[in-house]
Amino acid sequence: MGILNITPDSFSDGGRYFSVESALNQALSLIKDGADIIDIGGESTRPGAKPLSLEDELDRVIPVIRAIREKESNRLISIDTTKSIVAEKAIEAGADIVNDISGLTMDDEMSSVVAKLDVPVILMHRLGSSETMQQNPVYNDIIQSIIDFFNQQIHLALSCGIAKNKIILDPGIGFGKTVDHNFTLIRKLDKFCELGYPILIGPSRKAFIGATLDLPPEDRKEGTSAAVSAGILNGARIVRVHDVKEMKRVVTITEKIRTAA
Repeated sequence: MGILNITPDSFSDGGRYFSVESALNQALSLIKDGADIIDIGGESTRPGAKPLSLEDELDRVIPVIRAIREKESNRLISIDTTKSIVAEKAIEAGADIVNDISGLTMDDEMSSVVAKLDVPVILMHRLGSSETMQQNPVYNDIIQSIIDFFNQQIHLALSCGIAKNKIILDPGIGFGKTVDHNFTLIRKLDKFCELGYPILIGPSRKAFIGATLDLPPEDRKEGTSAAVSAGILNGARIVRVHDVKEMKRVVTITEKIRTAA
């Protein structure tokens, strides 16, 4: 899954793809580099980010989805949003998957809208909002806390009519977690696999890598590679990344190791 942030303030690439033309060119580049899914987001979810209005989010993402669909008819597109109206408009414009970083908690209509659209949905765990999530996140047992959250939100999704085979889980690396929490999530990812749903991880260029290696976002490819590889070996089946060309190579070798006789 290649990341396409149509924002002025995302932590790693904010402002780089803010026009429709630049966003389209980046999407086509990600596809050329091997992305199977293009994940489009119009609202920054970096720590401390302010909420974005519905109108502004629609204005950012819908033209880009339409532009990509005109050029690329088969590649999957996911819409990274917590708003049901954005999800619905994005699917109508040509997106295929709803990626809800709130795990169906921010918009009471999201679960019923996803069920009506009959599309896959990614349920991510996040502690608090983007504004507050990194303000001293504390858990008694982080793995069990996230499992409990997933069980609750899976029940909600199923009860609203979302098919079991359309649910994907994301433990939310970097979203309301300390540096150590993030390493624990990757190390114990198999615990989430036991729930019986595909697992997505998004460690790309994140602060836990920067804090450990003392590096800025653009220099975190090696750290991201290690996190992606370990995540796959521990059960991840979708990896959300910025550097698709390099991570595609990491995934290819890791999968050969994982499936070797």
